[in-house]
Amino acid sequence: MRKAEIDHMLDKMLFTFQNVSDLNISCNRPLQVETSGQLTKVPVEPDIDSLTPFQTEVFALNLVGHDRRLTQNLVQQGSCDSSYSLGDKARFRVNVFSQRGNYSIILRKLSTVIPTMKELGLPKAFYEMPKEKNGMILVTGGTGSGKSTSLAGLLREFNETHSIHVVTLEDPVEFVHPNMKATFNQRELGSDFDTFANGLRAALRQAPKIILVGEMRDRETVELGLKASETGHLVLSTLHTVDAGQTINRIVGMFDQAEEKQIRQRLASTVRWIVSQRLVPKVGGGRLAIHDILGNNIRAKESILNGESDGKTFYEIQEASEPFGMQTFDQALVKAFDEGLVEPDTAEMYATRKAIVQRGIDRVKQTKGQQDQGITGLTIDKDYGTGKYPKLGK
Repeated sequence: MRKAEIDHMLDKMLFTFQNVSDLNISCNRPLQVETSGQLTKVPVEPDIDSLTPFQTEVFALNLVGHDRRLTQNLVQQGSCDSSYSLGDKARFRVNVFSQRGNYSIILRKLSTVIPTMKELGLPKAFYEMPKEKNGMILVTGGTGSGKSTSLAGLLREFNETHSIHVVTLEDPVEFVHPNMKATFNQRELGSDFDTFANGLRAALRQAPKIILVGEMRDRETVELGLKASETGHLVLSTLHTVDAGQTINRIVGMFDQAEEKQIRQRLASTVRWIVSQRLVPKVGGGRLAIHDILGNNIRAKESILNGESDGKTFYEIQEASEPFGMQTFDQALVKAFDEGLVEPDTAEMYATRKAIVQRGIDRVKQTKGQQDQGITGLTIDKDYGTGKYPKLGK
């Protein structure tokens, strides 16, 4: 199988359906794409009902190419990450991995056009972030939740408004930023640097104002990220955590117990924003990004320093600080329901605290004059007030 054949199959998979986010090439399955969150078979000629191990291996080796590092990672670690370009049509983030002795491939479609924050519909807190001069902004969430896209939109805002030097450390480079007002140097793991820690250490000598670290994967990277944010840099990065509280706990947990107090003090002074994301099904099809946002006010600093306690949880701080750009997932879900973007069942399914979302939905329904309990047919007893209705105990 040659590159032209690989490109033809990728082209077929990518453009057969709309809203394709991922291409899935797995053994004993047909060619599949994920469209609006659902895996769908791609019709090809001749028809492929079940890919053989040989077919997926040949596909994988073509995507890996002759890269020794990727081949070594695949053999020793069982998976590898790279990028792949389909001419000028599309770029992909590629993960090749071994499963039961065979190879499978997932290709995540990367946008060739960097969206604006307005096009992404990002909350107002994102418009406050370009005002930050130093510190740390973390965008968190599960794989495929849109973290990289939100960060790309934020970096585009910096690019259009600030004459600064930006260094990015990525695995792989997902969005290629043109030089507008800012000057971008985008470095890719493997080809430009060997580890995030080493890349971040080198970035401190490259005179950037903003450093994007693709992911805070280990203690050393976090330590260097804190150091960079303490020495006048604005550090943007991601973690695989579900909300602000878990993000703080994950970082603190990377260090020894004896270091906890010092790490909490450093986080309290450097963290500017923590944004967590979830993608939920949208009314009419597609998916909607829902955000959980924590800013760094006095109450948030206190909880970072001393840990959460009754009445001082991050959830309660976010809930009470909505006028300042903070919000919980639950507040965002109720707002999305109020705007007609999500169904009530969807809002409850993705809620952090279902009871709070249910009450919020009921309030919205009452405001709009809708029934909130589904009770109909109630009438006043015709005998009420005539003295003819039965007495208690009769």
